[in-house]
Amino acid sequence: MSEHALAKRYNSWSALQARKHFWDQTTLLDAFRQDPDRARHYSLTAAGLFLDYSKNHIDQETLAPLLALADEAGLGTAIGQLLQGEPVNNTEGRPALHTALRFQGQAADARQREVAATLEKMATFVTAVHSGNWRGHRDQPITDVVNIGIGGSDLGPRMVTRALGAYHTGKVTVHFTANIDGADLADTLADLHPATTLFIVASKSFSTLETRENAFSARQWTLDGGCAEGDLHKHYVAVSSNVAAAEAFGIAPDNIFPMWDWVGGRYSLWSAIGLPIALAVGMDHFNALRSGAHTMDHHFSTAPLAENMPVLLALITFWYSEFWQAQSQAVLPYAQRLGQLPAYLQQLDMESLGKSVTRDGVAVDYPTGLILWGTEGTNGQHSFHQLLHQGTRLVPVDFIASAKSMSHLHDQHTHLLACCISQSQALLAGKPLAAAREELRAQGLPAARVDELAPHKVIPGNRPSNTLVLEDLSPTSLGALIALYEHKVYCLSVLWGINAFDQWGVELGKQLGTAIHQAMASGECPDNWDASTRQLVNRLR
Repeated sequence: MSEHALAKRYNSWSALQARKHFWDQTTLLDAFRQDPDRARHYSLTAAGLFLDYSKNHIDQETLAPLLALADEAGLGTAIGQLLQGEPVNNTEGRPALHTALRFQGQAADARQREVAATLEKMATFVTAVHSGNWRGHRDQPITDVVNIGIGGSDLGPRMVTRALGAYHTGKVTVHFTANIDGADLADTLADLHPATTLFIVASKSFSTLETRENAFSARQWTLDGGCAEGDLHKHYVAVSSNVAAAEAFGIAPDNIFPMWDWVGGRYSLWSAIGLPIALAVGMDHFNALRSGAHTMDHHFSTAPLAENMPVLLALITFWYSEFWQAQSQAVLPYAQRLGQLPAYLQQLDMESLGKSVTRDGVAVDYPTGLILWGTEGTNGQHSFHQLLHQGTRLVPVDFIASAKSMSHLHDQHTHLLACCISQSQALLAGKPLAAAREELRAQGLPAARVDELAPHKVIPGNRPSNTLVLEDLSPTSLGALIALYEHKVYCLSVLWGINAFDQWGVELGKQLGTAIHQAMASGECPDNWDASTRQLVNRLR
């Protein structure tokens, strides 16, 4: 590898290069043959989650320099800085205290008292809606709740609400709309009734383009449905720090839930941004979600680095990114209700780690962040798994499974789990040429045809994966799983020396979009715009 900044920064780099050379000559199957207890040696349980990371190019001689690298990066200190509320978001001068949103027990400081007060306000609100005491403008109880947000105000609550389908109370039906494409809101509202629909407008600034436009369109829908402006407060609540803008919209001050600048959007589902979750599953299960995350926080803060689940996952990803040139990571939940998890993790991971300068503003000369993608199993097996098994790109995989079925169809769940395990086994073992030839001969094919077809059936194997097992898809287990990935992302940011908590790259498109919208309305494009942009504006006006 070239002598980039990381190679110069870490003394353990040369030892890792030597281990990469070792693994170039050794397969994972070799490693399992040489160590019959390999699976036990490279497995870990934390916060109710079981991690088998034995199907990675990892051994004690590889882990030692990886852990040394973590020490060189000051990872242990950095974990303390995160959890103690130091300004780890250095470009904005803020802490990143999403862990404070899930503290347990009595509030011990002003921040915890704020969180506790908000949780109490959420509980009162959820009870009012569930009991039917919260009435719409025609004095009817609420039957449907629509969350209007985008990014962190949508992806997390949407994912968790779907994942915890087995825990829905049935008191209300929760819907989500995010895209500025009017079809999203129109389709959501098509079968709803203004008199019995409540909206949550989730936007820290109350000015995010997509949320603002959807909220004003929803407002008009409510008014057109017979609601007087003076009664809008019966159908709208907000989660925002811009109280004045929310009040101007028609939301009563008592219906505004706080957001804090010490929590980033993609880490905010534990706050009042989680209102749609609480409305779907009830406050007890929302608090169980928080409790599961808190348990993972405790593990993250106390476990030695060598036994720390988020740290190990981060080191494995770092290993494949920097030494194996992996460019993407697949997350494959073998649980239908976790189908939104990859989309949620895309923002968590890529918005946090898609950075090209260090915390000090120096341009990096090494890769940061991987492209994260995936879908629920077994659907993915019938679309992109072909690339995982026989493609030319190395794609590390996280398989996620729930030991307990989420339906009464237990036989199907056994098939689901068998598919999950078999996919990781196939990535590990593959199918060598000799096995492919023997398989074809057993089918009675002539020798010439065997020679022709056998290369097409070869599967290289020796491809890495982790398997995470949840005891069940419960609020507690899900909370621990989400916190695990949050902390993994932070660890990677420390190893790469970047800030995980800003997202300046999101802003440019917003700025340019305002000018383009004006040009589409007026038909006048600035002369200094590129010809393609001018052509598209004129064509699409």
